[in-house]
Amino acid sequence: MGSLLSYSGLTTKIRAMQSRLLTDDQYRELAELKSVPQAVTYLKQQPAYEAILDSLSEEALHRGKIEQLLVNSIYRDFTKIYQFSNMEQRKFLNLYFGRYEVSIMKECLNKIFDHRDVNLDLSLFKPFFDKHSQLDINLLTASRSIEEFVSHLRGTSYHQPLTALSGLETPTLFDYEMALDLSYFSAIWKTKDKILSKKNLEEITKAYGNKFDLLNLQWIYRSKQYYHMTAADIYALLIPVNYKLHKKDIAALVEAETMTAFESLLDRTYYGRRYEKLNSHTLEEMYSSIMKHVLSGESKADPYSVSTIYCYLYHKEHEIDRLTTVLECIRYSIPPEDTMRYISKS
Repeated sequence: MGSLLSYSGLTTKIRAMQSRLLTDDQYRELAELKSVPQAVTYLKQQPAYEAILDSLSEEALHRGKIEQLLVNSIYRDFTKIYQFSNMEQRKFLNLYFGRYEVSIMKECLNKIFDHRDVNLDLSLFKPFFDKHSQLDINLLTASRSIEEFVSHLRGTSYHQPLTALSGLETPTLFDYEMALDLSYFSAIWKTKDKILSKKNLEEITKAYGNKFDLLNLQWIYRSKQYYHMTAADIYALLIPVNYKLHKKDIAALVEAETMTAFESLLDRTYYGRRYEKLNSHTLEEMYSSIMKHVLSGESKADPYSVSTIYCYLYHKEHEIDRLTTVLECIRYSIPPEDTMRYISKS
């Protein structure tokens, strides 16, 4: 009964937020619009984006500003959920919050490598961020070099993984982004057992376990197909987690001598056996499909659990990715049918 009472209010709140997610019909209506200003006007009429986009003027309708505001809608929803959560639920949200820290750091790193000024719009999220994060956004955005950026992370969990890259001859943006991702993913896997109760732990282990396995499959495939990396280099990129994809499976896939052999081995993995459409060409598309299936199934099976929070945040972030794609398609006059095919794969 205690679990039911502690989650019932939050579940009701999340259901209300879910009702504001866009439908396929609304995506189609968006795709058929002829200009970005028309699309922004359309989104202003949707409850989820009315307040976020209301202050956006015609003069501010450039890609970066629109995307920042859309991302801010994720941060706004996360903050609402956090404020409505009890202490147990907040432990999971504190862990999940690292995702946003990594995203913001990646934005800073991209600007450093491109030699551009960093202009992050965290207007809706900064008070929450400043209270819950060890990162100093002002220092990070002001960094003019990688060395300066890394030095500003001293005292945080992200400092050591990035410092370790100094051993490479010429670390790339990809190296730094991967180091941040691996640090965050490893922290999730190690910490979840300490903060979640039995049922929640089971559900989150399933959700993240599938996620990490599928990401590893994608990275192995890309590394072999497009970059022809050595086995040793591929292993260095992988999340050090094994769920349904066992160590022997990973070793066989990494060391497959041909892509034909890789395909055959993929078919024999847990994911290849369970999902008929899964192959090397559908890995990215199936990643989204499988994650939706796993999270939605867990949320429906037990709506009074942490999985309901994770499920909503996943769908919200997925919606922003799809909206960004639609807006880009409108900008470049992509036919609506092609636009719908693009977002159906994301």
